[in-house]
Amino acid sequence: MSNLDSNTISNILIIVLSVMFFILLVLIAIFIGLRAREKSANNVKKSEMIDKGNKKKSDNKTEKNINNSYSKQSIMNFMDFDKVEDNMIVQRKGRRYLMVVECQGINYDLMSGMEKVAVEEGFQQFLNTLRHPIQIYIQTRTINLESSISNYKDRVKEIEDKYRRMMFEYNNMKESDTYTQEDLDKYLFELTKQRNMLEYGKDIVQNTEKMSLNKSVLNRKYYIIISYYSEENPDEKYSIEEIRNMAFSELYTKAQSIIRTLSACSVGGKILSSKELIELLYVAYNRDESEAFGIDKAMQAGYDDLYSTAPDVFEKKIKALDQVVHDRAVDLANQTVDKVRSRNQQKAEETEENMEELVRKMAEVIIGDNRNYVGVDIASEAIKELEKAKEEGEENNEEIKKTTRGRKKKTANS
Repeated sequence: MSNLDSNTISNILIIVLSVMFFILLVLIAIFIGLRAREKSANNVKKSEMIDKGNKKKSDNKTEKNINNSYSKQSIMNFMDFDKVEDNMIVQRKGRRYLMVVECQGINYDLMSGMEKVAVEEGFQQFLNTLRHPIQIYIQTRTINLESSISNYKDRVKEIEDKYRRMMFEYNNMKESDTYTQEDLDKYLFELTKQRNMLEYGKDIVQNTEKMSLNKSVLNRKYYIIISYYSEENPDEKYSIEEIRNMAFSELYTKAQSIIRTLSACSVGGKILSSKELIELLYVAYNRDESEAFGIDKAMQAGYDDLYSTAPDVFEKKIKALDQVVHDRAVDLANQTVDKVRSRNQQKAEETEENMEELVRKMAEVIIGDNRNYVGVDIASEAIKELEKAKEEGEENNEEIKKTTRGRKKKTANS
C-alpha cells in the first residue's frame, strides 16, 4: 500500500512538474512575443520620425531652392556675363573682361578697282598687325523706325502750326489796304513754299509708317570683341580695382590700335559704351522682342530685373503646333470637299451619259401605268417600238465606235 502511494505521489509530481514546465515555456513565448512587438513598434516610430525629419528637410530644401531659383544670383549664373561697367563686359567673377568695337560697313561693290585694291591691302595690313586673338560678331537687327516716325511727326506739327499762322497773316494782309500787290505776292510765295514743305513732310511720315510695317527691313552690324584675362599676371596679386584698371587700359589700347588699322581699309570703328553694350546684350538675348520692345522701354518698365522678355519656348512651340493643326485641317477639309465634289460630278456625268436609257425606261413605266387609258394593244406596240429604237441606237453607237477606232489607227500609222 505504501509502495502504491509512493508511486502515485511520484507520478503526480512528474505531472505537476510537466505542467509547470509547459506553463513556463508558454510564459517565455509570450514574453518574447511582447518584446518583439514592442521593438517593432519602436522601430516604426523611429522610421516615422526619420521620414518626418527627411520630409521636413526636403521640404525646407525645396522651399530654399524655390526661393533661390528666382534670386538675382541664380539669374546671373544663368547669364554668360556678370555685369557691364567702364565700357567692358565682366565675366567669370572678374577673371575675364571684354571690350567691343563696332565697325561701320562699306559698300565694296560700288567702289572702283583701285579703291577695292586699297581696301584689300588695308585689310591685309590689319590682319598682319594683330598680335592678340579677336572675335568677329555679326548681329542682324530689325530696324525700329518708331523713334524716327515720332521725330518726323513732331517736325511736321511745327511746320503745320507755322503754315496756319502764315495763312492767318496772309488773310489779314488781303483785308487790309496797307499792303501793295507786290507785298502780297511775295508773302503768297513764302506761304506756298511752307504748304509744299508741309505736304512733303506728311508724305515722308506716311511712307515711313508703311516701311515700318515691313518686318523684313533688316540692319546688319559688325563687331570685333577683344578679351582680357586676369590670369595673364599669375605671379602678382592685385586687388579687384587694380585688375579692372589694368583690363581697361589693356583693352582700350588694343581697341584703339584696331580702329587705326581698320581706317586704312576705309572701315570706321568706335568703342561701345556701357549703354550700347547693354543694348547689344539685350538684342542678343531677346531677338524676337527687341524690335517691338526696345531697350529704352524695357528699362523704363523696370525689366532690368529680368534676364529676358522673350516668350517661353514651349508657348512658342504650342503656337506653332496650333498653326500646323489649323493648316492641316484646312487641307483635309479642301481635299474632302474636292472628293465629294468630284464624286457628284462623276455621278452627274454618268447620268448624262445614260440619259437616253433612263428616258426610255421612264417612258416604258409611263406607258405601262397608263395602258388602261391608251389600250393594252397600243401600249404593247409602243413598248416594242421603244425596244426597237434602243437596239437601233446601240447599233449606231457601235458603228460610230468602230469608225472612231479606225480613224485613230490611221492617224497613228501616219
